[in-house]
Amino acid sequence: MGTPEFAVLPLRTLLAYEGVEVVGVVTQPDRPVGRKRVLTPTPVKVEAELHGLPVLQPERLRRPESVEELRALAPDLIVTAAYGQILPKSVLDLPKLGCINIHASLLPKYRGGAPIHYAVMNGDPVTGVTIMYMAEGLDTGDMISKIEVPIEDTDTTGSMFDKLSMAGAQLLQDTLPDLLAGRVQAVPQNDAEAVYSPNITREQERIEWSRSAVEIWQLVRALHPRLGAFTLWNGEVLKVWQCAKPDAAEQAPAGTVPGTVLEAGERGIAVAAGSGVLRLTEVQPAGKKAMDAATLVRGGQLQRGTVLGS
Repeated sequence: MGTPEFAVLPLRTLLAYEGVEVVGVVTQPDRPVGRKRVLTPTPVKVEAELHGLPVLQPERLRRPESVEELRALAPDLIVTAAYGQILPKSVLDLPKLGCINIHASLLPKYRGGAPIHYAVMNGDPVTGVTIMYMAEGLDTGDMISKIEVPIEDTDTTGSMFDKLSMAGAQLLQDTLPDLLAGRVQAVPQNDAEAVYSPNITREQERIEWSRSAVEIWQLVRALHPRLGAFTLWNGEVLKVWQCAKPDAAEQAPAGTVPGTVLEAGERGIAVAAGSGVLRLTEVQPAGKKAMDAATLVRGGQLQRGTVLGS
């Protein structure tokens, strides 16, 4: 059970694992994508159809007819990875070996739907993958195995998705022998240490220039490559896709209003933050494609002294 690219490698791991038969795949329904709203299958559905697997796409997994479709497959084990719906007790109770989830964080930190975004946004030096038994709560089940993955300064949520997908597939392969043989000793989570990572809101995507340059740099990386951080410029949205890591020695003159453009040239757009200076290197004005910040500057519209965010 999975939906985005993150879940494709775990599916391939199961398909290649000797002695395991994948009896079916459950994924989200096809959704309209892009400006033309083209109905598009999920990456997991595309992969499943390449292997001729039965694919179920219930709009709501809780509906009795959806549960009966799953029951008809008679699964011994259900493996989920970024599926996108909470499994009801009627599904959790189906397989004799239980339901396990490949979660992209080191639980109990970052329970919820956006664990990778928050790990990058908060400047964590390391994150990872946890395989756990699924329970009725939100990512509250007992933990079976973990693997750590470092977050580099150059990483974005996009690159961490790829790294954690590979790590999750490898962890699944390493965990399956003991799991199938009934040898795992799962460890309960400490709820007192739980940290939640709800889905990113539009307001979180807005750059608050009163924050430090480091915090904004982390936000930009966390929202790359899909959501995108944004600020306002002349009343229009200006997306910020990439920026350079702030230099601690670079500071704006005392009294500078946060959001003020200090420099606009071939090195990009240097903006005063609440503390420090952030240099934007890739931006996207409203109605245009993403471009190098220097390209926007050459157009002559964004100049030194401009105040972003107002």
